[in-house]
Amino acid sequence: MSQPTILPVALVTGAARGIGLAVAQWFLREGWRVAVLDIDAETLALSAAGLQPADRVQPIHADVSSPHQVHDALRVVEQTFGRLDALVNNAGIAIFKPLPQTTFDEWRQVMATNLDGPFLCTQAATPLMLRGGGGAVVNIASISGLRASTLRVAYGTSKAALIHLTRQQAVELGNAGIRVNAIAPGPVDTEMAKQVHTPAIRADYHATIPLNRYGTPEEIAAAVGFLCSPAASYVNGQVLAVDGGFDAAGVGLPTLRSPG
Repeated sequence: MSQPTILPVALVTGAARGIGLAVAQWFLREGWRVAVLDIDAETLALSAAGLQPADRVQPIHADVSSPHQVHDALRVVEQTFGRLDALVNNAGIAIFKPLPQTTFDEWRQVMATNLDGPFLCTQAATPLMLRGGGGAVVNIASISGLRASTLRVAYGTSKAALIHLTRQQAVELGNAGIRVNAIAPGPVDTEMAKQVHTPAIRADYHATIPLNRYGTPEEIAAAVGFLCSPAASYVNGQVLAVDGGFDAAGVGLPTLRSPG
């Protein structure tokens, strides 16, 4: 008699909307079971209710910057699914202000979610992953962690630190069978971007990005899925920019890139 198939399990933080929700949907389409975690309980409940199949979804209301809440969240994952094969540290916040106007409380708020969160979640997830023989961690960084820009003193610095944390995690956990990589998304057409980016800002991005458009949450999710899949079994400690060529273009003038 054949043994029943054990479906892999992913934990996605910041999964109530945008990139995190798209990542959760990707895993479900590929046959995974998914724990979706978010600090916004109301939006999380609405989003989780729309995920199918429902018996493969476990919503968890938690703040990734709280050690106790992260510990409790991983206990829920273990009790519900019994294993963990992939962790996607997507939860993040952004405060866009000039350096002189950024308060220390705002600085700490960004660092707590964007940097402390991935540290705490990976640390808490490691024992459960090890009991299953290893796994994959993907940290959602940002193109702002690779290139500096105005108004991003807290956000950009947190994402640059997250990129180095990714490398530290990859080196320390790799010999235990846990691969750690990062995605650095460029501008992505999320609801948050639609609210923050004015038509002028969008036009500037379109002119600067070689592909002349924003990315979609689904495109970021596909890259995350690749890094969590067996196809990326020898990829560790890397940062994949999913940005339409934004980082490669530097500050090149769009006029000089025009064909002909």
